[in-house]
Amino acid sequence: MDEQNPYRGPDAAVAEFSSGDELAGRGARLGAAIIDAIILMVIVMPLMYMGGYWTTAMAAAQAGEQVGLGTTLMWAVVGLVVFAIVQGIPLNASGQTWGKKVLKIKIVDLQGGKPPLGRLLGLRYFPVQLASNIPLLGPVVALVDVLMIFRNDRRCGHDLIAGTRVVHAD
Repeated sequence: MDEQNPYRGPDAAVAEFSSGDELAGRGARLGAAIIDAIILMVIVMPLMYMGGYWTTAMAAAQAGEQVGLGTTLMWAVVGLVVFAIVQGIPLNASGQTWGKKVLKIKIVDLQGGKPPLGRLLGLRYFPVQLASNIPLLGPVVALVDVLMIFRNDRRCGHDLIAGTRVVHAD
């Protein structure tokens, strides 16, 4: 008599990562993100100064206001374009940003292969970066995205969206 037991574990075999790559540590991922942020800031901050953002921000602060959403989103798009230009070359070549190259980690798809550049930029980076610029909601989105690294598979929200993971590079 074969009864249906709702408490029985599933019969399906759960596949491990097929490539055998070891997941990158949380510290290495944080370090790479910091390096990438510093590179981006060194380029974008002077552009923001020359483009008048700091003058606008100071005037808004003195008036007790915030910089307008349009201005914020415009500079977010500028930052994304700069990121795509600066990081696009190593991402396309090896699935690594400059920070990931320094710390010897790389982005792979779930089968262990190098994801295409369009998928990395269009799914892994741009959606969360744009969402993080929405007033009030944006910082929460960014925080939740990053805190997901404490899952067992160490995949952040942007990894889940793009179907990627970060592993040690050879």
